[in-house]
Amino acid sequence: MFSLLATATAPATPAEPVFDGWDEVFRAWGGIIRQFWLIPLAAFLVALIVTPIVRKIALTRGIVDQPDEFLKPHGRPIPYLGGVAIFAGWAAAILLALWMTNTVVTARVMVGVALAGFASMLIGLFDDLRVMPPLVKLVCNIGVAVILICFGIGDDLINVLTRHTGMQFGQEDRWIEFLYSVPLTIVIVVAACNATNLIDGLDGLCSGVLGIISAGFVILAVHLRVVYPASPLGDDRVVLAMGMLGAALGFLPYNVNPAKIFMGDAGSMLLGFNAAVLLLMFGEQRIVRWMIGATIIFGLPVADMLLAMVRRWRNGKPIMIGDRSHYYDQLRDRGLSIRRVAAISYLLALAFVVVGTSVVFIRTRYTILVFMATIGVVLAAIWKFKMAGIEREPTTARDRREPPSAGPADRRSTT
Repeated sequence: MFSLLATATAPATPAEPVFDGWDEVFRAWGGIIRQFWLIPLAAFLVALIVTPIVRKIALTRGIVDQPDEFLKPHGRPIPYLGGVAIFAGWAAAILLALWMTNTVVTARVMVGVALAGFASMLIGLFDDLRVMPPLVKLVCNIGVAVILICFGIGDDLINVLTRHTGMQFGQEDRWIEFLYSVPLTIVIVVAACNATNLIDGLDGLCSGVLGIISAGFVILAVHLRVVYPASPLGDDRVVLAMGMLGAALGFLPYNVNPAKIFMGDAGSMLLGFNAAVLLLMFGEQRIVRWMIGATIIFGLPVADMLLAMVRRWRNGKPIMIGDRSHYYDQLRDRGLSIRRVAAISYLLALAFVVVGTSVVFIRTRYTILVFMATIGVVLAAIWKFKMAGIEREPTTARDRREPPSAGPADRRSTT
């Protein structure tokens, strides 16, 4: 029934090789980085060069984000199309990896990721230019997830959870495995795209935070490449993580406060999409600790998304309508400058990365404890700083109105 989508039963997870010590592991890390260093460099340079070009095009054609008194406090119109430059850098990394002879990427997988990423960027770009209804945007994001599944990414994700329960799917149960995995994959893709879209609310915030997150993904991907050299997606993970890192950092100099250009939904959704792909690929190893570690690394955007949804729900506001319930909005409302809020966000992202990459040194049983402790610390911080509380002052007329449709980059809808 699913012969076009399903593959043969995946082989058992390869055993980790035995190293004489961490010195040997770190030397192996250095070898992988020397092998792949051209990937992030190419992504960085392409994004760095293309960004001023698309900025000029946006200014010439009037593709700008108009300021307002609701969610867009910038004092002048800022050009869009930064997401196109990020895509150019990211795509350059993929093309270079397919051309290089010292990398062993899976061409079918990389083509599928590139096609789905292009679709994700186009969805965001259309939303930037024409404004897409939230339900239509949700359906389109589901379509992006389906593209990944058709290329074999995330179609057996359930095995990450069942491997430790002793439950195994035989070839005759492939359709059940597929049926369990598809909803999980769709949720991960949609949630990751929305999380990065929602955190794109201040100059340099999304690009800087995702740059730090991608550095954490690089550490995890390089380590897996070392300890599982026979893994079929080892090089693919390294390429996508490094490509994400280079593209985000190449765009960042133009996006820091005061921003010269915005990435828009085209860029934020692409970065979220790439993070979702990496989450799914870390799951391909069928060891839950790697996916837990990757989820913690991506923790800041996820925590902000959940915080905004809970705060809106507690205050009786529509969850799908943007407001100033994000952590960075609350920090701004407490008197912090944009640059200080961005710096705090970078430190928070770095903290999540440090905790997430700690899975390299610990076993799965302890990884679950680290994950639970991380959730506890986040909840305690939200309670301590009263970020999910009921608003004391009555909602003003300005707070009740929806963001104007003319400026879609920071509408912050949850789909």
